[in-house]
Amino acid sequence: MEVQIADIFALKEVAFLFDQYRVFYGKTSDLEAAYCFLSERMINQQSIILLARDAAGKAVGFSQLYPTFSSVSMRKKFILNDLFVLPEARKSGVGAALLDQAKLVVREFGAGALTLSTAVDNQAAQQLYQSNGWKHDKDFLSFGFSL
Repeated sequence: MEVQIADIFALKEVAFLFDQYRVFYGKTSDLEAAYCFLSERMINQQSIILLARDAAGKAVGFSQLYPTFSSVSMRKKFILNDLFVLPEARKSGVGAALLDQAKLVVREFGAGALTLSTAVDNQAAQQLYQSNGWKHDKDFLSFGFSL
């Protein structure tokens, strides 16, 4: 398995995975919108997209990292906003490989932290994160405001 930063040449493959990720979270499939959204992120250098390929070269998973900053630490940090593995490739180490590569990449960008959130009922993801060294934040509550 290989995990690399996706470039514009892998955009169609990543867009397919991104669309499937959104469907997993209850959204209607819209491959064209997924392609446009990711294209904008790449062109404007607003995210880092990691793409996992199996031994045959098939795209089987992705993760998207968004840069931000921490005022308290006065350092860059990243939000691991998206992580998705095709159902047929799950439990084969793809998710862990994406997480490991994310850690390496954000260190190379000088970040002091990498954070993520997942659905409360997504037990499989929570187990993956915990087995990969992630800690559940017990000091802060997250709140959201939809516009």
